[in-house]
Amino acid sequence: MVVSCPQRAERALQAGTMSCPRCTGRLRPYGHGRTRSVRGMGGARLTVTPRRARCANCAGTQILLPTELTVRRADSTEVIGNALVAKVNGAGFRAIAERLDRPASTVRSWLRRVPDAHARWLYRRAVDRAATYDRELLVRPAPHKTVLGHALNLLAGAALRLRERFGVRIAPWTLIGFFAQGRLLAPPLIN
Repeated sequence: MVVSCPQRAERALQAGTMSCPRCTGRLRPYGHGRTRSVRGMGGARLTVTPRRARCANCAGTQILLPTELTVRRADSTEVIGNALVAKVNGAGFRAIAERLDRPASTVRSWLRRVPDAHARWLYRRAVDRAATYDRELLVRPAPHKTVLGHALNLLAGAALRLRERFGVRIAPWTLIGFFAQGRLLAPPLIN
């Protein structure tokens, strides 16, 4: 489960107002997950100890992951997002890996985690957010050759409109991570 603001999520947990994503119950504080260090752009590192919550009804647990992070990845949403943008603009995985200073196999894995079905899911999320913050984004979208390109363009537009409209000072990639529910990449297939 992703949260755009860990401090606000903590207050909601303490007040008992955060809903369980699985049932109608309320989430309660349940310790913390393990501390993780995630690579950001350049040599930046982001270290976080995410909050764990447990539902009072179904007893399911959730990790409240900040949207700066992507689910099950050692790189930030910003890094992975920039790789996807480079892909949309025609760069290959080796060139992207060199630009981001990541192993080519890692970047190739990311790019394979956005099949057409996931790109369409991202596009639906983008349309929902664009309609919420500025329907004008849907009228004259920037032309792109792929569904992923359209999705990233609309997600970025929605993030920028939210920042302008409400004076939010959250980084655009953090908002895009929130809009995508921490899933810029499709979850791995389980056989």
